[in-house]
Order: sequence, then C-alpha cells, then structure tokens
Amino acid sequence: MLRRERQALTLLTLPVLAAACLTGCGGPARDGYAAAGAVAPGPERRAGDNVAPRAPVEFQQLAGSPSATTSTSAGTPGSQSPAASARSGATTTPPGTTPPPQPPPEASPSTPAPGTTPAPKPGTTPPATPARLTLSPPTRAPAADRWCEKVTVGFTNTGTTATRSGTVSFATHIIGALGIDWATITTTQPLPTPVPGGTTKTQTYTVCVESWRVPLGMHIETRSTTATWT
Repeated sequence: MLRRERQALTLLTLPVLAAACLTGCGGPARDGYAAAGAVAPGPERRAGDNVAPRAPVEFQQLAGSPSATTSTSAGTPGSQSPAASARSGATTTPPGTTPPPQPPPEASPSTPAPGTTPAPKPGTTPPATPARLTLSPPTRAPAADRWCEKVTVGFTNTGTTATRSGTVSFATHIIGALGIDWATITTTQPLPTPVPGGTTKTQTYTVCVESWRVPLGMHIETRSTTATWT
C-alpha cells in the first residue's frame, strides 16, 4: 500500500519538475536564453538531482532580452585562414592599417633624367664649342681730363675655344651742364686676348673723345659696350 502511494506521488511531481526545468533546471539563463528540451525520463530523475539530459538541449531567446550579435571568424565562408593565405602566397593587411608605400622604380643607369645632359663616358673628350664672350656692365671711374674716363669691363668666354683676336666698342655720351645728352660717340679698343674657354678676364680701359666736344661744365659717360671676336 505504501509503495503504491509513493509511485502515485512521483507521477504527480514529474510534470511540476519538468515545467520548472524549462526555466531554470540547467542553471541561470545564458545571455537572455533558457534551456529547453527533454528532461531525464523515468523515476531516476528526482528533485535536487543534477542529471544531464539525454536529449539535445537548445537555447531559446527570452522575451525582452537583447538581440544576439554575429561575428565572422577565420573559418567563415568567404574568408581564408592564415595557413591557407601562406600557401597561396597572398599578402593580407590587418583591418584598420595602411599598407606600406611601395618604393619608386629605380631609373635605368643608361637613361638620363629629364632636363639633364648625359655625362661623357670616362676616357672620352667632349666636343669643342666655339668661343662666345659675355660682357659685364661697364664700371666707370673719373680720369685726369674731363673728356676721358676709366672704364672696366669683364669678358667671360662661355665656349671651350679661346678667343684669338677682337675689339670692344664703347658708347660714350656727352652730357651738358643741365643734364642734356648732346651726343653719343663710339670708340673701339682691342680685346685682352686670348680669353681661354670657360674663363673670365677683366680689363680697364681709358676711354676718351675729342676735347672740343666736352666744353667746360660738361662731362662724358660710357654707358654700354659691345665686342667682336674671332
């Protein structure tokens, strides 16, 4: 009689235990989820026992809990594991980083840079260029007579060939007492030859005009020079 009462009491408590396990049998809810599934069958499942369920357990989201988030791992379709990347030879850049800049291609030694003149090969002589003189502005200084003055000119030969001969011409202005330019007289003198290529030679000349052209109170000014050479 007592055994039948125990069996009846067990049958009455099993539904209550099953309903309790739906919400808290397997411990506290995990991240807004509760375990749901079959409980251990038969009378061996007693109150207070911690027996693992035999059927699969799934987690269901509780009402009002926040939504779950999903992250992509290395095994997600469309991604490639580091080992596979190493085998395929692909280079990966970590997210949020900038790939290092690539060095510029080296210029070929046989191709000169734009706007430059290639240097002559060792052991060769560059071709000769003709003489070309560039004159500096004349520098004037007073002389003993008012119809004369000392004029200094610099001659720069930008060629590679030396000048052999030539002349320099002086344009001398006759200035009156009130600053009026009355006349311009041109005189010539020889160049200080030779002027080697790539050098500068400076010469001081005494430039004069006829004395009667410069009365008392007037003076001369040599303002420009030109040169011819061979």
